[in-house]
Amino acid sequence: MNLSQRARDIQESPIRKLAAVANAAKARGTSVYHLNIGQPDIPTPPEFFAGIRDFPEPVLAYGPSNGLPELRQAMADYFGRFDIPLTPDQIIITTGGSEAVAFAMNAVTDPGDEVIIPEPFYTNYNGYSALSGVRIVPVTTNAESGYHLPDPRKIEALITPRTRAIMICSPNNPTGTVFSESEIRALGELARRHDLFLIADEVYKEFTYEGASHFSILQLAGLEDRVIVLDSISKRYSACGARIGAVICRNPQIMGAIMKFAQARLCPPTLEQIGAIAAYALPQDYFASIREEYQKRRDILVDTLTANPEVMLRKPEGAFYVMATLPVKDSDDYARWMLDSFSHQGETVMVAPGAGFYSSPGRGKQEVRIAYVLEAPKLKRACELLLRGIEEYNQKS
Repeated sequence: MNLSQRARDIQESPIRKLAAVANAAKARGTSVYHLNIGQPDIPTPPEFFAGIRDFPEPVLAYGPSNGLPELRQAMADYFGRFDIPLTPDQIIITTGGSEAVAFAMNAVTDPGDEVIIPEPFYTNYNGYSALSGVRIVPVTTNAESGYHLPDPRKIEALITPRTRAIMICSPNNPTGTVFSESEIRALGELARRHDLFLIADEVYKEFTYEGASHFSILQLAGLEDRVIVLDSISKRYSACGARIGAVICRNPQIMGAIMKFAQARLCPPTLEQIGAIAAYALPQDYFASIREEYQKRRDILVDTLTANPEVMLRKPEGAFYVMATLPVKDSDDYARWMLDSFSHQGETVMVAPGAGFYSSPGRGKQEVRIAYVLEAPKLKRACELLLRGIEEYNQKS
């Protein structure tokens, strides 16, 4: 009995693959600081839960395949605050941002096609490309340049007859990089010139720091038929478990295709959509204190880890992640060892090994992705444990 090729090809998630090892550490009585996963500890807005509690219907029924019209209107109104005009028909609600990735990728590619993506990238792009039979063509970025894009000519050189799209994430998971307006416009020009789609994962757009600003591909004039945005409330409203995302596109043909995918899986969660409608009614200044908190956490992380001059990282401009290069030979082995063998005063740390955020073989072996989603004292302690762990790990090697 043989597994399918896609079952053999799909990678384990570097974010979750060590979960069993972490659980074993907890069973031994070790407390684990989770820096591996983008699960904020910022409270979910009480309005979200209030909306669900006030749900008046006696039956929790199927909803529309493209999402509740009230939520699609609320999202259109929300984007209008950023001077991005949308209609509800240009939004399809998905079961989390992950389904939005799958829907968009499957709408514009066939098996064997190619999508150009700057790496390191959100690890699940690897997973969904494997499920779709699509080849990721990586554009390698590096810490020295702050993980910004190379010259557009280097990206253009990667375009082949099988290329169907360029896909980006900004503010970026896992690097925290915010691509500039000029970088986005250059990608838009490549998409126009080579008849490609431009897909952007923009779920962190509210979280930018120190003057960095998010420029949406929806703001690219003249490219309305070829830009697709992936969105989610998971990080925006600290509602990861709600599993409410969206695909946004002004191309009726693309939205018609995605609607058929949505019909095949019936509908997104109804109660969580009710909560999301209430969250989108929050004023825009709701995010001010949250941005301030994440920036404080970022600074604590950077200041603490760079006390070791052999740790290399660049201060992120947005989101709440950083890719850090550690003075270890194998970050996968180090991350596992931290859970298997390291403990200081009954505590250890879980991080995500870097290799799983690349598609180029051999890259990321000394990197880890760190999510600064813990409150300041816990984050500082976790970073101190990481440094102590590096020292002990290298001594035993």
